[in-house]
Amino acid sequence: MSARILIVDDEAPALKRLTDVLDDCREEFPLIIADTAANGVEALEAVNNGGIDIVITDIRMPVMDGIEVARHLARMDHPPKLIFATAYDQYAVQAFELNAVDYLLKPIRAERLLAALKKARPPKPAMADAVAATAEARRRHFSIHERGKIVLVPLEEVAYLRAEQKYITVRTLAREHLMEDSLTRIEEEFGDAFMRVHRNTLVARAFVAGFERAAAAEDGDAGVHWVVVLRGLAERLPVSRRQQHVVREF
Repeated sequence: MSARILIVDDEAPALKRLTDVLDDCREEFPLIIADTAANGVEALEAVNNGGIDIVITDIRMPVMDGIEVARHLARMDHPPKLIFATAYDQYAVQAFELNAVDYLLKPIRAERLLAALKKARPPKPAMADAVAATAEARRRHFSIHERGKIVLVPLEEVAYLRAEQKYITVRTLAREHLMEDSLTRIEEEFGDAFMRVHRNTLVARAFVAGFERAAAAEDGDAGVHWVVVLRGLAERLPVSRRQQHVVREF
């Protein structure tokens, strides 16, 4: 069966060039160019539509770069194979640490691309941990899996994150999402954007309007004396005794 390929690049000439080179590979590697995208957000939307076997992506792009694309794809149960195609050689080591199938330097030759496509045939191991450990730039979105698709939630829209059993509630002004992740890992990655107010809660600093005193009996936690007031939300979040220093620091 023909491999269905998604090409991701913000430069139209580069998309055209890669399309032409892929055409040269068809005789030895049956393929279909299923879609193209100009940035990582468009790429993930295309993947959500289903049927993508291989993603060939540039690294430096606006809105969302190729590294962040890799991180979101890695959270899928069965992600498409990933090939990086870039004009910059300084990302090569990192790309292989991400368990990418291959790393191609522009201008891309047909024989080199063909070799990369053939590598994409066998299944690759899960790469979520490797991607998270090696990505230099932090994410600009959280990826939520809903009904088999990736829903992107921009970081700046998140009011708070609260751990509940094996899931984390991601709260925006519009709605709640559930995702599997670690609050500790998120705090390490986004330490300047969120503050921990409770062992199970991180609050976005941009959404903090202030703090109010709360009676301990009302909260059901003898260690709680303050609650966080959030911009745009009526909900109040308890501040634990251990984290009350954030009230003074804020």
